[in-house]
Amino acid sequence: MKLRLIALFVILSASQNIISQNTIEKVVFKNQIINFGKENPNPDVQRLQGGRIVLKKITVPKFPKGTDVSVKLTLKSNGDKWDKSGSCFVVTDPNQISIIDVSKGKKEFPKASYMSEKHGGVLATKNYKPVVELLRFMTPFGVGYYSNNEAKHRKPVYIPKWEKEVVWNQDISDLESLVTGTFYIGVWIDTWTKTGYKIDLSLIYSDRPRKQRKVMPLVNAVSYVKGQSLPYFFAEGPLNYSFEIDKSLKNVKLHYITTGHGGHSGGDEFIKIKNSVFFDNKLVLDTIPWRDDCASFRRFNPTSGVWLKKDSTYYRDRKTKTYKIKEIEERLASSDLSRSNWCPGSKVEPFTVNLGKLQSGKHTLRISIPATKAEKGKANHWLVSAYLTYQD
Repeated sequence: MKLRLIALFVILSASQNIISQNTIEKVVFKNQIINFGKENPNPDVQRLQGGRIVLKKITVPKFPKGTDVSVKLTLKSNGDKWDKSGSCFVVTDPNQISIIDVSKGKKEFPKASYMSEKHGGVLATKNYKPVVELLRFMTPFGVGYYSNNEAKHRKPVYIPKWEKEVVWNQDISDLESLVTGTFYIGVWIDTWTKTGYKIDLSLIYSDRPRKQRKVMPLVNAVSYVKGQSLPYFFAEGPLNYSFEIDKSLKNVKLHYITTGHGGHSGGDEFIKIKNSVFFDNKLVLDTIPWRDDCASFRRFNPTSGVWLKKDSTYYRDRKTKTYKIKEIEERLASSDLSRSNWCPGSKVEPFTVNLGKLQSGKHTLRISIPATKAEKGKANHWLVSAYLTYQD
């Protein structure tokens, strides 16, 4: 064991730390700005789409017996006041067509990857695989940058202070095969401001032996690349995808990530809409993705819009020592409102379905979301991604 730990110290770079006896932390980004505009160049970091994507090529030791893996992402506003969609992802095979070359204008998405004429790169093909999401998240309103005395009149009495940052941790052990060896890892935030956000990103490996799984990307509708319109196509019909495998797979799991958007009154962000997922024409997931605990994230949202709402409260009068009912005005923050599987400041947990054994041959995936049609000023859309993990 001592020799093994010494060897680990030798092979780890300066950006990797031993955080317990066997646990390894790989620091990917530190105080990294994600914005739309110019930023000081860093030769180790690629900035795509004007800086809305940051991407880095890293190397991590392989674990012959497998390992638990988690991703840790810390975020604070660098001046952006708004809630934005975000995605931490890994490029599965940069030797094929990838969003890296498409973003740089060197290649185009295969025609077979298109869901609509304005949205390519959604479906996996023989020479293109969508990126796999390690973590879907939603930025809160202004955490950190605006967590100061100027926001004191916005702070409700039930939180002690505005938080300085938000931290998400996600177990990604099923994706271990994608985040060991040499690979590209990136973070996208749908920001259009010059100030943007600052992030720290780490991958944490336990070195505890576990069965290794392989990964098969299927679909990803997130608009990472310029020219990809918002994925409004679910309002026009289901997503249908077919693929073939040349050998049987066992212990197969389908991982499905979904969030609804459209921030106007009556938009898909605020409507309960069922997601129905069929695999080989069998309904395997039938759910309404919804979060009604968004008020619990209030401490991360100092710049959230606030309204006053009349209400009544039952309280104890100190003078008469009796209980009374009184009309009051309550704060209602935009960040408190329930949403389609996310809250400002939350991560998004994947839905996981056990599929068992898959025989070699053709298979199909269908995702049906009766979404609201996108119109001018009403950007209804659903960000959806799906992949399989399995054992040979």
